[in-house]
Amino acid sequence: MALTLGGVAVTTKKIVCLGGGSLYFVRALPDLVLSENLAGSEIVLYDLDGEKVSLMAAMGQRMAIQASADFSVRATTDLVDAVDGADFALSSIGGSGAEVSSRVYASYHHRCDVYIPAKYGVYQIVGDTAGPAGMMMGLRSIAAYMPICRELEKRAPNVILLNHSNPMAPLCRAMTKYTNLTVIGICHGVQDGIRHAASILNCDPRELECTWIGTNHYYWLMRLYHHGEDMYPELLRRMAEHTPEHGEILSTQLSLIYGHKVLYPEDDHIWEFYPFATGVRDHFAPPYGMAETAKRFGFDPAVPLGTRSEQTSEVRSEFLRGYQAILDAAKLPAQRGDRITGEGIGSLIGAMANGHRELAIVNIPNCGLIPNLPATGIVEVEGVTDSLGVRGIQAGDAPLVLKGLLEKRFAWQELVADAAVKGDRNLALQVLLMDEMAILPHQAEAMLDELLLASKDLLPHFFG
Repeated sequence: MALTLGGVAVTTKKIVCLGGGSLYFVRALPDLVLSENLAGSEIVLYDLDGEKVSLMAAMGQRMAIQASADFSVRATTDLVDAVDGADFALSSIGGSGAEVSSRVYASYHHRCDVYIPAKYGVYQIVGDTAGPAGMMMGLRSIAAYMPICRELEKRAPNVILLNHSNPMAPLCRAMTKYTNLTVIGICHGVQDGIRHAASILNCDPRELECTWIGTNHYYWLMRLYHHGEDMYPELLRRMAEHTPEHGEILSTQLSLIYGHKVLYPEDDHIWEFYPFATGVRDHFAPPYGMAETAKRFGFDPAVPLGTRSEQTSEVRSEFLRGYQAILDAAKLPAQRGDRITGEGIGSLIGAMANGHRELAIVNIPNCGLIPNLPATGIVEVEGVTDSLGVRGIQAGDAPLVLKGLLEKRFAWQELVADAAVKGDRNLALQVLLMDEMAILPHQAEAMLDELLLASKDLLPHFFG
């Protein structure tokens, strides 16, 4: 329903937050309630964990009151109630079920994803985009999403689903291939890369005119202008003359070799797109100082994996106290985010809700945006919003080296999507053998058996 409040055109919508207990919504909810052109809308938070999602809804209600915004914010554990008649769905489901954990990387499932491959000589850093851990997170996430998508198809067929979960590309590919929903992936990696380039050039990132080509967490900057001046040569010159910051050594070296800046600045994700993980001989000392980064994402060789913690009432109570403290510390920002300082989810949904044409950075099917790459591949591009979603802006052809890297990655993503939906072990084995982190077939098969067994509770269809 459209109306006008204080001279501002607003459209009331039902926005369902899937995985509503996720701490992602500590950022997303304030951004939504600051969106004046969504005033009067209903925000429904859905989660398997009723206590968490109720606490998150209470935080959202507090934010709405502080923003003097006319939003209804409520929680539910009933999927049908949550999705029925939804106009937008905003998702952040981590692929670890209802495990009591504040971060998916701290969950037992994800720690198995990185500890088990380490036994076979595969040392991962983040483990949410590629490699054995990226595959396993994809298998679990897709398995969690598909029943939700089926309910959305029945009860909200025109919904626009905005996915924030990783692995972004396989998850979006599975939903676009196996459902009729409009699916848009949202991330902040490109924004981080643009800000990083601006910091090197000592300018405002909003003033840079950029074109890039790639898939989630891996893209190359193709064009860079500032007030009509080509700044790419200067960017590369400054990168070559300065010692890169810790955590940016690999991406800087690759950028100078390719002659194109690897736009995502952090080495942790770049690592996942190359075969370096199987070349580490000492798991205490991965190159480029990434041992500490690996610890932050769940792998510490000095600490045994152990067994899955029993979810006692004491453990749960302690977790909820910490969770509540995080929510209590959340503050309403002075203004909503934009597409350069963050994902700008409030602006993005508000633009689509009101049929406004605005720029956005999104993950969508290629469909000719990068002509020499597969049409079905999920690419992270700049697009223009309208009432039906986002229309991508053509970026031109990928350079030969990048084309080769991405085509293999798109095939990997396709296999992950198919294996997850079908519960097909052999497809999952093909995923491992296609990956840049591939090991010998008999080792890969043994590793797969261990990985699937560790996630059996969330992947029963692989054991039918």
